[in-house]
Amino acid sequence: MRILVTAGPTREFFDPVRFISNRSSGKMGFAIAACAAARGHAVTLVAGPVTLSTPAGVARVDVVSAREMLSATQAHLPDCDALVMCAAVADWRPKAVSAVKLKKSAPHSAVLELEPNPDILTTLRPLKGARLFVGFAAETGDPLAEARRKLEAKNLDLMVANDVSLPDAGFEVDTNRVVLVTHDGPAQPLPLLTKREVASHIIQWIEQARPKKR
Repeated sequence: MRILVTAGPTREFFDPVRFISNRSSGKMGFAIAACAAARGHAVTLVAGPVTLSTPAGVARVDVVSAREMLSATQAHLPDCDALVMCAAVADWRPKAVSAVKLKKSAPHSAVLELEPNPDILTTLRPLKGARLFVGFAAETGDPLAEARRKLEAKNLDLMVANDVSLPDAGFEVDTNRVVLVTHDGPAQPLPLLTKREVASHIIQWIEQARPKKR
């Protein structure tokens, strides 16, 4: 199979040196790409700004902003059978970007106006066809309700949900505790696993649900 994976954060700059981002290290997405390649799949990895090395056998495309990630994902979508949208894409971006570094001028307060970034999975939904779409719901507290909502709203085949407020799951750590949510059957919670082990569960699910050749 040909699998397209997104990973890491995006950065949304408001001047040449400052940006809005999040804590995503890219470890989960890179583990998925590595696992898929090790199992013989052709893998393209669209990566936000992270410090991780490219997994063996993986074609990597580096991006910075949410709009760059959308553009790269759109470009590679026609050549894939499954999309795993693991990146933690910034929901908002600054409405204006200064060409020079903004100065701190106390006692005045700075006001940063934001506008929404495009939702990549929602944007790609009309192009889904027979492809498998896998999304991630990183929430604080019980993630199931939001995972089920996103599964339906974005026409996904699998949603991987996790509570990122837990110290051993989510951002910047090597382990994760997720729940697999599909349209059929009950949610499937996985125990605390390494991210590579979680990746193996996800890739095996994709293999079993592989789409018919177009």
